[in-house]
Amino acid sequence: MLNQSTFNNKAYLVYFIMLSYLLPVLIGLILIAYLAGKPYWLEYKRNVIKAKPFKKQWRKIIQQRMPYFKKMPAHLQLQLKQHIQVFLAEKEFVGCNGVEITDEIRITIAAQACLLLLNRKTNYYPKLKTILVYPSAFVKQQQSRNVDGVQFSQRMVLAGESWDFGKIVLSWQDTLVGAQIPDDGRNVVIHEFAHQLDQEDGRANGAPILDSGQSYQCWSEVFSKQFEILQKQADEGTPSLFDYYGATNPAEFFAVVSEVFFEQAREFSHQQPQLYRQLTQYYKVDPVQW
Repeated sequence: MLNQSTFNNKAYLVYFIMLSYLLPVLIGLILIAYLAGKPYWLEYKRNVIKAKPFKKQWRKIIQQRMPYFKKMPAHLQLQLKQHIQVFLAEKEFVGCNGVEITDEIRITIAAQACLLLLNRKTNYYPKLKTILVYPSAFVKQQQSRNVDGVQFSQRMVLAGESWDFGKIVLSWQDTLVGAQIPDDGRNVVIHEFAHQLDQEDGRANGAPILDSGQSYQCWSEVFSKQFEILQKQADEGTPSLFDYYGATNPAEFFAVVSEVFFEQAREFSHQQPQLYRQLTQYYKVDPVQW
């Protein structure tokens, strides 16, 4: 015959056993709900940010620092401003070597970075967390190997650099020049943020994530052909629309042609129509029309 104490002990044991089985299930369900709901919550927060009025002083900075902003269609101007608002809310800016981060720095960089996001479904450079801003070109000590496999160290002076673990480094001086001269095919912000797009599926290799309507095979054929041509032009010193730095590797080629796509669209479309078409399909804009 069971007494009350024995009954209670057995009841507690059954309760404990049930809880030990149910708790992991409950935790799993909560985790699934969190992961499933996170994109919708993020989208909601971004829509709230986009709905806020764009500050007048921010618009003045864009107009002052980006001459071609006025030439863009009104719907793209609106998109750009909304993207800037989200970008500023989600990314951290850090000044280096005495740089004090101001709205001018943040808006000038964000506006150029968000050019690459127009008309496209975007997650706002999801790997990127921090933008480091130096006053001018900065020096980096880099390890390299010669043709014999011997490792050596060399000092490099850089205007920008994109890292695949959440950081971009920019020279403020070069950022300003790139923005103020919109037709020379050189823009360090566009260059480094093109690398970020390229790095979304891993290390930069010149083949960013394409949407379902674009062929990787066609992309590869067109880009490989033009990359080889640029390599030959660089070896021979033949004039090219693209900076010879693009001949370094496919990742740099994609970044360099992205600069020219936004800054010298008309010449690009005339000289390299197939390559230009690939970029219009990828970026979902045609700067010739601006």
